[in-house]
Amino acid sequence: MTLKPWKKIRQAFEMKNPWWTYRKDDVLLPTGKLGEYHYVHVNGSSMIIPILDDGRIALVKQYRYLVQRESIEFPCGSVKDGSTHEETARHELAEETEFEAKELKCVVEFNPYNGVTDEMCKVFIATGLSPVVAHPDETEEFEKIFMTIKEFDEKVNSGEIWDGMSLAAWAIVKPLLMK
Repeated sequence: MTLKPWKKIRQAFEMKNPWWTYRKDDVLLPTGKLGEYHYVHVNGSSMIIPILDDGRIALVKQYRYLVQRESIEFPCGSVKDGSTHEETARHELAEETEFEAKELKCVVEFNPYNGVTDEMCKVFIATGLSPVVAHPDETEEFEKIFMTIKEFDEKVNSGEIWDGMSLAAWAIVKPLLMK
């Protein structure tokens, strides 16, 4: 069975900030009725799984305002206007972990919340890491954390790692690392 698409009639930009745009589209539903669809538009994001030479994974702990708690995550950031996913991955890796990668390979992309955003997150594996000087945004503070794959999985299973984008990326990338 082929599902019928919705037809966009008009797009209204409701609010824009440096990170995303809140949009409302007027749509024609397959039933012929008019409707509205509200969503967040972004240029995409880049998530990086940094692998050190000894096999450990570099992660960051940061405070997440909306849930009022700290979160352990893979480095990640939004693609800014005029930038690419790869440029964003390199920038976020340096900013959040103080590393640059000799090799950066995009292995998958996914939408983290397809009913609410049109964001596509590209996931990169970073290897050949070497230290660099970081310049985080004034709204960001990071603690670097290094874990083995086993330690990471234990923290996922205990609920200590709960960030949805990191969990999704890990579910896809872990089998690639285990080959």
